[in-house]
Amino acid sequence: MNKNNAEDTGKSNAQRSFLETEVGEGFVVLMYKNDESETQNIVKDIHSDFIQFHFCVKGSSQFVFNEGRYTLNILEENSLLLYNPQRDLPINLKIEPNSWMVSILISIKKFHGLFSQEAGYITFLSDDNKDKKYYKDGVITPSMAIVLNQLINYNLNLSIKNLYFKGKAYELLSLYFNRNEDADVEQCPFLVDETNVIKIRKAKDIVISRIAEPPSLQELADEIGLNIKKLKEGFKQIYGDSVFSFLFDYKMEVARKLLEAGNDNVNEVGLKVGYSTSSHFIAAFKKKYGTTPKKYVMSLTS
Repeated sequence: MNKNNAEDTGKSNAQRSFLETEVGEGFVVLMYKNDESETQNIVKDIHSDFIQFHFCVKGSSQFVFNEGRYTLNILEENSLLLYNPQRDLPINLKIEPNSWMVSILISIKKFHGLFSQEAGYITFLSDDNKDKKYYKDGVITPSMAIVLNQLINYNLNLSIKNLYFKGKAYELLSLYFNRNEDADVEQCPFLVDETNVIKIRKAKDIVISRIAEPPSLQELADEIGLNIKKLKEGFKQIYGDSVFSFLFDYKMEVARKLLEAGNDNVNEVGLKVGYSTSSHFIAAFKKKYGTTPKKYVMSLTS
């Protein structure tokens, strides 16, 4: 068995599991969105060959080590690098409500191939440190936040998903080890000011909190203090979609979960996500999922 294969990083042995995308031999992207109201636990075995990069995109999470004897928090907009060549380092992660995590696992062999000329700069790759465990926490820069949210909110054709994730994973590692902080957000100049990133995130929170009656683009721009052009460009850059396309997808996801819960009928679910008539809601749901709400509910019990 080749221990550099992504599947050998381990299978989840908890009720919850990561959304896992293998982007190459010894190279895996893991994602988890806890949009529920309870803390969720993920356990995943990881071989000692792998370097772990963890990014808390939203909320907070807690790593549990040594059967609960030691814990390590990772908060929103923070990162954590873990590597221990001496022993396997399984992921035992408690993800708090309304929290999102993205992790990259890459084998030391593959990683060293990326940075073979930079061993002096990448501290734990130097000859003196190659057999030592390594831990480093850090912050998620605005440019890293853009890439992480593009991964989280991927909505392109499934046939190119692995290629897209591979490119974004490399981009994320490049930004993580970028020595020139001044070049951090050159791909999107108006986001150089981190204040603008915060404003765009606020815009997303506003439309979600007012899902049934969202503000117009102009009202939203006025509320966050950006002009419409910057709002549109920034939202697309960070979340990979326009404001209202993002909101549509979010509405349909909320609707799907409400239907699964079974506490509301189709008309009530439609009203909760902002549709005044059931016919409009049914048409929107069918556009998103290819079936009507009623047929979707029936499929849950069949």
